[in-house]
Parts: sequence; C-alpha cells; structure tokens
Amino acid sequence: MRRRSQTRLSVLGALATEPATGYGVRSAIIETLGHFWHESFGQIYPTLTALEAEGLVKRDKEGRFAITSRGRAELSAMLAEEPEPQLPRNGLLLRLFFAAHLPKGRALALVDAAAASARRKLAELEAVERVIVAEGRAESALWRATVRYGVLHAKATIAWADETRQLFTQRSSPSRG
Repeated sequence: MRRRSQTRLSVLGALATEPATGYGVRSAIIETLGHFWHESFGQIYPTLTALEAEGLVKRDKEGRFAITSRGRAELSAMLAEEPEPQLPRNGLLLRLFFAAHLPKGRALALVDAAAASARRKLAELEAVERVIVAEGRAESALWRATVRYGVLHAKATIAWADETRQLFTQRSSPSRG
C-alpha cells in the first residue's frame, strides 16, 4: 500500500473542518494540532497547490480552500492507514548522553528546564481539555484523546525529571553532570 504524506493528511483534515486560506490552514494546524503536530508554510503551500491540481481541494474567489468530495474520500483513506513508526528525536536526551562534556551542574539544569517546560505544557493542556469537555462536541472524545496523550507525556516527563534528579544526586562518581 502506498504511503501518503502526513502533510497532505493534516491539510486535508484542517480543510475538512472548515474552508481556509493557506495562512488559515497553518493557523488551524497550530491552534488545534499544535500540541502534537506542526507544519511549516513551506510544506503547506506546495501541498495546497498539489491538492488543488488533483481536485482534492478547490479555491474560491476569496482565496479560501475547501475540501472536495474526492478530497474527503482521500482523507478517509489516509486516516484508515496505519501510521509509519517514527524514530524519536529528543534533543534533551542527546545532550544528556554526552553531558560528561558539560560544565558541572549543566546537565541537571537541562533536566530542571525540561521539567519546568513540561509543567507549563501540562497546565496548558489541562486548560485545553477543560474547554473540550465544556464544549461537548461530537468529536470531543477524539480530541480529548489527543490532549490526554500530551497530558500523560508531560506527567511522564516530570516524573522522569524527578527520577533523574535523584540519580544525579545519588551517583557515586563526581562527574561533570
């Protein structure tokens, strides 16, 4: 089975929600998918052009794109596909792995910064979850599932940071971490 671009999926999904300009698609992706997905303008505009050429979206006089019935069928087919596994890329873990080359205390500062960031993200996602629950839309369970992933990820990061702080303070060798 042919794998299709995740950018196509996110753009068609955004347009399935409501018609938008290219800028509007980017804003919708940031505002609604931003806690787990992002796209750049450099990805969105060529994708919109290709989708329009394929008849999956159409543009109105105001420059707004709308998904077509063919586009909805494509979106449905793409959503039914298993996502490809993605290798994790974590800049924090990359830095910690090589942290023996950092000044003393810098590795712990990186961990503390990650915990602080996770706490901020947790508060933000919990606020988003409250809005989703309050709105009570048909999609609420689906949207809440994506937010819950972020909530649990943030909580796991905080727990990991607490554990790592203990590891750093308990280790016997006075290395540079």
